[in-house]
Amino acid sequence: MRLPFFVYGTLRPGEPNHDAFLRGRTSTEEPARLDGAALYDGPGYPYAVEAPGAGPVHGELVTALPDAYDALLAALDRLEDYAPGDPRNLYERVRRDVARQPDGTLVPAWVYLAAPTVATELRTHGRLIRGGDWLLHDRGAFGG
Repeated sequence: MRLPFFVYGTLRPGEPNHDAFLRGRTSTEEPARLDGAALYDGPGYPYAVEAPGAGPVHGELVTALPDAYDALLAALDRLEDYAPGDPRNLYERVRRDVARQPDGTLVPAWVYLAAPTVATELRTHGRLIRGGDWLLHDRGAFGG
């Protein structure tokens, strides 16, 4: 399944991983939002956590160039320390519908969400990013 990616943290334009991973590998990058999720601050990067009725989490819908798709998918999985079925994952790559902005058209995309054990810890002890936008929140306390 060659889905676009919904990015909401360090892969967004202007953030450190955007150029390192996405530059030259995408055909489109457009504003989008993920409903039903909350955004939490991590150690220099955010985690989206499923939370029915919460959101939105703001980000971009990124479509890979066809000839770059497989390499980009593998690179993003490595960046997020994601391996299918690995109980040590910090993130899980899941298919979710995200809303293109400004029209709200729903598009299926890959999203890296906090893995269940991480999500439980964040719900209990995490720092919620109010407004769901990594680019607009205060990262001073975390140096990110």
